[in-house]
Amino acid sequence: MPSPLTEIPNIGPATAAAFARIGLTDAAKLRDMGADAAYRLWLQAGNAPHFIGYYALVMGLQGRPWNDCRGAEKIALRARFDALKATASSPRSALERALDEIGLRPGRPG
Repeated sequence: MPSPLTEIPNIGPATAAAFARIGLTDAAKLRDMGADAAYRLWLQAGNAPHFIGYYALVMGLQGRPWNDCRGAEKIALRARFDALKATASSPRSALERALDEIGLRPGRPG
């Protein structure tokens, strides 16, 4: 029987609902996949990146309060977060890629 995401510390109803929209509804599954894989899915679904949300997830999966993240640990998590953002962009459609190639979407990566 699935267990609700809200049983994990630092995951409230809004975060649980956002994860549910991408098909992640079971706390055990979230624990098994880990924070980085879950957050990558979060980003790929088009959710906005938010560093505090990411490290709150990491802390919650460790059974720790969100504000327990400090110092060197927080710096290391920031590096992981930045790497996730860089590699987990949403897939672009063929039309978006074509518009990028001909420069019709200024400021967008090619």
